Amino acid sequence: MTASTYAAHLAQLNVATLRHPLDDPRVAPFVEMLDSVNTAADGAPGFVWRLVAEGAADATVLRPAGEDVIVNLTVWETPEALWGFTYRSEHLEVMRRRREWFERHVEAHLVLWWVPAGHLPTVDEALERLADLRAHGPSARAFTFASSYSAAEAARDLRTAARK
Repeated sequence: MTASTYAAHLAQLNVATLRHPLDDPRVAPFVEMLDSVNTAADGAPGFVWRLVAEGAADATVLRPAGEDVIVNLTVWETPEALWGFTYRSEHLEVMRRRREWFERHVEAHLVLWWVPAGHLPTVDEALERLADLRAHGPSARAFTFASSYSAAEAARDLRTAARK
């Protein structure tokens, strides 16, 4: 985990439903990109942490959302850092080609939320945030890039909701 001066970090969960098993030749280009994209993430400005399966280089063997669903769970210092990695690095090539390897989701597949600096979210926590987004839409608890909250806004809204 990368050290940070921020009081809160942005957690991110992305789920993707595979069109074919990871060992299928049609998914090989994605699998071949994993190491370099993960290495780029690890070294990206604002990167804090990513979920990795025990004894593995990534989290693709973890299937908490279904046998054909892979998860990507990361923590970043700021939304700008995550956005920069997602859309201004070699990760963009994965985004451009995602329809070759993954089904189109009809419901939310990406969720963002704030965590205290130093907190590493669990997969269960992340899946609960995604379920919240799907059930209730964007809120201070679970949002997207398009419906984002700052850490201060989220903290204020969550305190207000807790008082009700």
